[in-house]
This record gives sequence, C-alpha cells and structure tokens, in this order.
Amino acid sequence: MALNLTEDNFQSEVIDSDLPVLVDFWAEWCGPCKMIGPVLDQLSGEIEGQAKITKVNVDVARNLAVKYNVKSIPLLLFFKNGEVKDQIVGANVTKDMLKAKLLALA
Repeated sequence: MALNLTEDNFQSEVIDSDLPVLVDFWAEWCGPCKMIGPVLDQLSGEIEGQAKITKVNVDVARNLAVKYNVKSIPLLLFFKNGEVKDQIVGANVTKDMLKAKLLALA
C-alpha cells in the first residue's frame, strides 16, 4: 500500500530516505489519478525493501505541490538521496515501467 505523505513526514519519508522513493502527486477529483492508484499499491508490495511508493494529495499538501512545481496530475516524481531524478506526467504508464525506473535508482 502506498504511504500517504504530509508536509510533516515528507522530509523523513522522502528526502532522508535511504531507498529510492516514487512520489505520486494526486487529487480525489482526478480520474487518471484514481486509475493509477491501484497500480501503485500493487507495485508497493512487489518492491518492499528495495524502494518506497508514496502519495501526496495536492489539495491537502498544497505547499509540497507548489515546491515541486506540480502543474498537472498525476505527477510521479522519482527521488534518490533527496533529489528528483526522474518524472512521469499522466497515467499512461505500466507497472513494469515504474518498477524498472525505481529499481534502476536502487
């Protein structure tokens, strides 16, 4: 299951993480976001211990959305050592593509 992030735990869960982290910027009203959610939850179980899957609700954590310049959602950011290394905009992506990108950072 993807971990829900807030402005309070973003630093510890993403920036300070030893593992690569995929951050899904999403919102309740976003159709494509809802389509990709189950894919991310499945992937989270498959890569446990190798990487982390997390979610940021842009309507709740507005400061994070602004900080990472989120213009359209879903926006998937791939972090390693506290820095954004890659990104995907939109839901047109497969679980295998996401897994490959994350494990390449591991």
